[in-house]
Amino acid sequence: MALVPLGAGAGPARQLHSPWSTYRFVGRTVRLRQDWRRLGVAAVVWDAAVVLCTYLEMGGLDLRDRSVIELGAGTGLLGIVATLLDFTPLSLGARVTITDRAVALEFLESNVEANLPSELRPRAVVKELTWGKDLGNFLPGAFDLILGADIVYLEETFAELLQTLEHLCSEQTVILLACRIRYERDHKFLKMLRGRFSVCEVHYDSSKDVHIYKAQRGSRKEDF
Repeated sequence: MALVPLGAGAGPARQLHSPWSTYRFVGRTVRLRQDWRRLGVAAVVWDAAVVLCTYLEMGGLDLRDRSVIELGAGTGLLGIVATLLDFTPLSLGARVTITDRAVALEFLESNVEANLPSELRPRAVVKELTWGKDLGNFLPGAFDLILGADIVYLEETFAELLQTLEHLCSEQTVILLACRIRYERDHKFLKMLRGRFSVCEVHYDSSKDVHIYKAQRGSRKEDF
């Protein structure tokens, strides 16, 4: 299971401004570079990513040979863990596309390269995706699983995020979104999401106050 960031006892502010954040998932140490001063919220690890990684590690989904995409990846923790999961000498695990805006890609790529073994590196692709704008670079409905951690926080992006989810989804696609519900606008997004997808809460971490929501098209409620 996941470890809290090393030095977390010093308080959340120090944790976010630390140049490194270290975790252990899937029997491997994941050490991520952070850069709050240069990239702000896009370059630190948030609790929602840790909780969603832990949820995936619990084994509820079989990611072997599945096509996975992470939105708003930031440091890349979630995409890295998704790539590591279900990897064995007989199975290559998931094929993972790890996305963020152009300004964050160099930073994201450095964390991905530093934390994936050479045999898995080709399974993870870092790619630019600004919601609602770069959709032509992604085949419609091409992904089995869409992941997002703490990406629901700017109301002006909600319409573009929903447009992006609809573009990437097929009838079989599962969406997993991990987030805190802090403000009225967060409830507004969930209402908008429920207007287009079948949504249910599948996990709540009370220690970090993080919810995980699962969404699928129509009334489908199937897992992998």
